[in-house]
Amino acid sequence: MQIITIYQGASGSGEELADSVAQALGYGSVDREVLVQASLQYGIPETKLSEIVEREPSWWATFTRNLDPYRIALQAAFCELARDHGIVYHGHLGHELIPKFQHVLKVLLTAPIEMRIEQVRARQNLNQLAAQRYVEEVDKARTRRLQGMFGADWRDASRYDLVVNLGHMSVATAKQLIVAAAHAPDYQMTPLSKQAFEDFALAMRVRATLALAEDLSQVRVEVKANGGDVFVSGTVPEWVTAKQVITHIEALPGIKHVQADLATLPSSLGHDQLNQMDKSRHDSVIPRQRRGISSS
Repeated sequence: MQIITIYQGASGSGEELADSVAQALGYGSVDREVLVQASLQYGIPETKLSEIVEREPSWWATFTRNLDPYRIALQAAFCELARDHGIVYHGHLGHELIPKFQHVLKVLLTAPIEMRIEQVRARQNLNQLAAQRYVEEVDKARTRRLQGMFGADWRDASRYDLVVNLGHMSVATAKQLIVAAAHAPDYQMTPLSKQAFEDFALAMRVRATLALAEDLSQVRVEVKANGGDVFVSGTVPEWVTAKQVITHIEALPGIKHVQADLATLPSSLGHDQLNQMDKSRHDSVIPRQRRGISSS
């Protein structure tokens, strides 16, 4: 079983290729609409998720932190979609939603700019100049979006396992290459990669639950999971107790044991000070709230 992500620019072949690969492997084909629907379980309005996935809000450059809960929810939902069976995701977020585990195959789908412009011109009934402008703007917007959400550049070929140039091959040949890679020993799930994925998925589920819980919206934590054991470290406002955080986590499926090391942020601190302290969680000035508290 693999998780395959296919990133495409402003062209029209990604869905066709993903569907043919998924059919050949017996996997599910997932696009951004499916991902958005799966993310709704965390209480984010669909309009907000669609805006983040499909558009480029002008406030991203200044308020990148505001994207964290949505990015985390998308990552948690992506893991849910891939938990029990193989998937092929096509779009412009999937390759950054999950780390590079052994059974994850990341594909960059590209083509000469002239070919991409012609695809857009035919698909959207645009003239040559308008189609070129569209391709350029989409690439710029997606570059800024991925940089804002993940600090990553989609044009960096080293982030992918396979780069497929449709200017040099047909979609059918591209499908054969991806399917062959999926069958190769290099991309088979191992007990180690399976456990690493499950630990990551559980950690993202915990982070999404905490980030989007109304009463815990200002809790900022890092989460590590290991076989159902969860360790949470970070900062909480003084009106939130460690027990509240643990209780939220314990309600999630797959949790065996929770340990928390949380620092209390005094409410008298200003916004800039809180952000600075959040970046320096080891600062001994911050009072520790029931350091090392664990669930029973």
